[in-house]
Amino acid sequence: MKKVLMVIAPNDFRDEEFSMPYELLKKNKIEITVASSTGKTSKGMLGKKVTPDKKLSDVSMNDFDAVVFVGGFGAQAYFNDPKCHELARQADQQKKLVSAICIAPSILANAGLLKGKTATCWESEATNLKEKGAKYTGQPVEEDGRIVTGVGPDAAQKFAETLLKRLK
Repeated sequence: MKKVLMVIAPNDFRDEEFSMPYELLKKNKIEITVASSTGKTSKGMLGKKVTPDKKLSDVSMNDFDAVVFVGGFGAQAYFNDPKCHELARQADQQKKLVSAICIAPSILANAGLLKGKTATCWESEATNLKEKGAKYTGQPVEEDGRIVTGVGPDAAQKFAETLLKRLK
């Protein structure tokens, strides 16, 4: 059984960007662990409440096949977070799927993973991706090697389907 780590902000994650991948992967028998910087219940931008299974400090990429960084305003908390950068780099080094949607691709860019890669994100983070060496497209979803990025809530379903396809 495949195992996925989904990282949500302590608050203000984007509901659809969490729910659509979560529900599609679960339905397809993929085990999901939700992690956040706190063990407290997180509230999405549209009101969804999610209690993480683990704190970020307690997870290792050795236990997962993929990592998904969920977007939403709150994801800014992880732009320069050493643990998130470590998880993203470990996943990449271990040849696992690394993904992020909305503003969360900036986590990957800041971790040094998007240099020379084709990627997309919410428009507000496009400059950061380009400054970190990414080939920014603005497309709904981009795949480059083992990295999958998505643009935002309207692309959440396509992002989810892409993750499922890559995990099968």
